[in-house]
Amino acid sequence: MTDASATAARRPGEQVLTALGLNAPALDPADASPHSFPGGGRWRTEIPSCEGPEALAVVLKEASRLDVPIHRISQGSGVWMLTDAEITEMVEATGERDIELCLFTGPRGTWDIGGSTRTDSRGAGLRARGHDAVAGCVEDAVRATELGVKCLLVADEGVLWTLHRARAAGIIPADTTLKVSALIGPVNPAAYAVYERLGADSVNVPSDLTLDHLTEIRRVSGAPMDMYIEAPDDLGGYVRMYEVAELIRRGAPLYLKFGLSKAPGIYPYGHHMRELTLATAKERVRRGRLALDLLARHGADGDMAPLGSRLPGDLQRFEISS
Repeated sequence: MTDASATAARRPGEQVLTALGLNAPALDPADASPHSFPGGGRWRTEIPSCEGPEALAVVLKEASRLDVPIHRISQGSGVWMLTDAEITEMVEATGERDIELCLFTGPRGTWDIGGSTRTDSRGAGLRARGHDAVAGCVEDAVRATELGVKCLLVADEGVLWTLHRARAAGIIPADTTLKVSALIGPVNPAAYAVYERLGADSVNVPSDLTLDHLTEIRRVSGAPMDMYIEAPDDLGGYVRMYEVAELIRRGAPLYLKFGLSKAPGIYPYGHHMRELTLATAKERVRRGRLALDLLARHGADGDMAPLGSRLPGDLQRFEISS
């Protein structure tokens, strides 16, 4: 049962503006999401773009210094950009702290031979082009899970359904979670529900969805949602920190992703980008501290999911035919 205070509407500066006669129209209590994470809580945290053991160490150190709780750490370059030893080091470091580690499966169209991805239309975008690309994603998934990774990031509907079937068949562990990338995130309730049924355990929606869009999605699906509170420039550069309490009220259960605008892209990562990657990893944690402080000022910081929780609860799936 969610505390009523967790679904109360909150807006920055509302008390001062009301005193000055500039109060906004009342928000509808029915807009609040009725969903929460299993085990309690309406929001979790995620630090994205953690591109290897060294960046992970920076994130963990900074999170300890700034007292930023972390539920999930994700990487964007892909399983194929890490050695077995690097993956194992990341699995062990996050496991010691009960943090979920999520690695991206590849290859993806924007790094493939498809020239259409560089046109204005973006062609097939991040999707896996052809049988061999799907096979490469599956190989990444099997390799990563054998090394102890429990969460896989996907950017293709076919790959998602294939990995969900592999999970059901016991080819990868049954408790593996599948996360849909912001790069193909759905923008309407019908599409969101389809991703859930294809096997998604959390779905990253684009950061430019309106609050009403989030409410519409929550009327058809309780699957956990991921959202950049600050989005990288290649995803729009949106900064929605002042809306964080209302984003939770409308979008729960919600992963708050602390991205970074005005920063160069780092995918696919290599050591030639080391200094930039470490600096931006550290700053993402600081952005998280700013968002958490804002939640505290609004009295909306009390319904965080327990640290160490990672499973999504009961979700709707398409039937897998034999």
